[in-house]
Amino acid sequence: MPPRLLLIGWDAADWKLINPLLARGEMPNLRRLLDRGVRGDISTLHPVLSPLLWTSIATGKTADKHGILNFIEPDPHTPGVRLSCSTSRRTKALWNILSQSNKTTHVVSWYASHPAEPIRGVCVANTFQEGVPATPTSPWPVPAGSVHPPTEAARVGEWRLHPGEVSADEMRALVPGLGDLAPGDPRARLLARILAQCASVHNVATGLLASGSPWDCAMVYYDTIDVAGHHFMPYYPPRMDHVPEADFERFRDVMPGVYRLHDLMLGTLVDLAGPDATILLVSDHGFHSDHLRPRVQHALDDPLAAMDASWHRPLGVLAIAGPGIKRGEVVHGANLLDIAPTALTILGLPVGADMDGRVLVEAFEREPTIERVFSWDSIEGDAGQHPPGLRVDPFEAGDAMKQLADLGYIQAPTGDQQAQFDLVARETRFNLAIVYMSTRRVGLALPIFEELSRLAPNEPRYVLNLAQCYHNVGRFADARAVLARFLEAHPAHADAKLHLGAALFAEQRLDEAGAVLEAAERESAGRPDLDNLLGTVYIFLHRYDDAERLFARVVATDPHEPRGHHGLALVALGRRQLEPGVEHCLRALELQHFYPDAHYTLGVALTWMGEYDHAIRSFQIAVSMQPGMIDAHRYLASIYRLKGDRHNAPKHRDIAERLIQDRSLGLPNLADTGRGPPLGPIEWDRQSDQSPAAHPPQ
Repeated sequence: MPPRLLLIGWDAADWKLINPLLARGEMPNLRRLLDRGVRGDISTLHPVLSPLLWTSIATGKTADKHGILNFIEPDPHTPGVRLSCSTSRRTKALWNILSQSNKTTHVVSWYASHPAEPIRGVCVANTFQEGVPATPTSPWPVPAGSVHPPTEAARVGEWRLHPGEVSADEMRALVPGLGDLAPGDPRARLLARILAQCASVHNVATGLLASGSPWDCAMVYYDTIDVAGHHFMPYYPPRMDHVPEADFERFRDVMPGVYRLHDLMLGTLVDLAGPDATILLVSDHGFHSDHLRPRVQHALDDPLAAMDASWHRPLGVLAIAGPGIKRGEVVHGANLLDIAPTALTILGLPVGADMDGRVLVEAFEREPTIERVFSWDSIEGDAGQHPPGLRVDPFEAGDAMKQLADLGYIQAPTGDQQAQFDLVARETRFNLAIVYMSTRRVGLALPIFEELSRLAPNEPRYVLNLAQCYHNVGRFADARAVLARFLEAHPAHADAKLHLGAALFAEQRLDEAGAVLEAAERESAGRPDLDNLLGTVYIFLHRYDDAERLFARVVATDPHEPRGHHGLALVALGRRQLEPGVEHCLRALELQHFYPDAHYTLGVALTWMGEYDHAIRSFQIAVSMQPGMIDAHRYLASIYRLKGDRHNAPKHRDIAERLIQDRSLGLPNLADTGRGPPLGPIEWDRQSDQSPAAHPPQ
């Protein structure tokens, strides 16, 4: 039988909340899925905004490639704005690739999927529930363009649930004390709307799967956990200080109830898919549910609440089960960009070489054969895409609309419309620059942040990211100048002091950096990013007790923060405690595989333990991630020399010497910035030359 895939998206699902429910037996369907498959954390992308992330999941590409860069975008046909649309996506999504490969796909409510694309199968866009009428009996037309083929629109309309049709019993499953709420409490209305939207998505998905029509892939997206979390996670135990006791008691069960509801729906979907289907469950990020929750209180009907990324945790959930998938194991190092390549491999299709992710081969019982094509975008054929005339860049179209207004052909935008357009344009450019920054293309991000900081010099996000860009290209004096100007106007801004301390640290002005960071710590204690940087300064100052205090606090605050474990590894190495150093490095890498500094530190510890082959592997991974790591190449040269390898020893020695020469000429070598104690390669060379015990027999 041909392979089939059911891809389920739970926006913001998090193991931190799921694990206690699993332990209490409250998510039995997910438990059964995990027992016959693999699970793991999955790293999000930046910026952590749902339209960008779910489009990256569907395409395997970063947002600068797929083109969805915001929740909203300019409307090419009016002076206003609209929700980001499928016509703005610049690359094929999974459903397009599958259509082109003669496979039938059902897509339900995926982000930025409106208007529905003419794929092989049924596409129900994320706008199919818009226009909810005042009462359940009022007409509720299906929005034009939200369903393909259009002949399915009537059936999709019947599957929708109006908030007024949510029963009191369904509400009490989440709010047992529903009857105690004051009449007209807006939280009851909000919860009914959330449940109705969730049920509508589920009804459409189950209706399509139960129709009896053959399918190869189904992709279903639920935003309920994220939307409910932004409004009801403050009521989750333990009670936050600013939450009234009465509200806490009334709404403390909402989030566990939402997860239990998703588990029920998961069981139905898995049963409908059948035992021969592979199930892939993924979330785009996690969601803080403990002491790391931000202390904010949104207006209950604030549409911007869903855009507040301060609630988002960088690790989401991943679970895969089905034919050929391992059982009961944990997958490490997964990234959202890995979903599309893995899905294509499950379905027996080639992976696009221009995709930014990898196939999660460690999830398979047998390593799969991975075929590749240069790019699915370059392969001709009916991919179920919109006609070229509909696929436009909304900002280029916005510029064209402005030109027409200047010529008098259309009405010019009003002041409010222009201000809204300008804000959307700035935030979209900001998101693009963050994508560039997070993918180490600082040269592309820098001019964007310079422009944004000029337009809005008091916007901290613009200024601080500009300083970070200057830092990353070695322009530390420019970073300090930008931060100094900002701190003159905002002297108590802790993040600005953090960045200033980082710039001073990079210039090896350690005492000044320590003073700035210590002042920031006094004003804003308990921040993991601040503790990590100040702890690193203490490492360089050989103040290991102070460094250990800060890194231990980071790990206590968030055990899933890899930098805290890496910091403790550096402390251990500074004290010549090699085995604890290895353990902390391995924990850091378990949490975040793409962490070149941790691979390097692991290599250092293994070298001093005489585990040369394993050390070589660690250093090789480190330089594959960051080729400019001088000390890693120095270590490799020394180890290969000890092993008598006359090919690799001079190769890495020459690379190190070239990098050192570049540095002497003033060329920035950011991969080597901050490299230093403890246990550096020069000390190792001296030790290995003088002490036979440093290199025991192999």
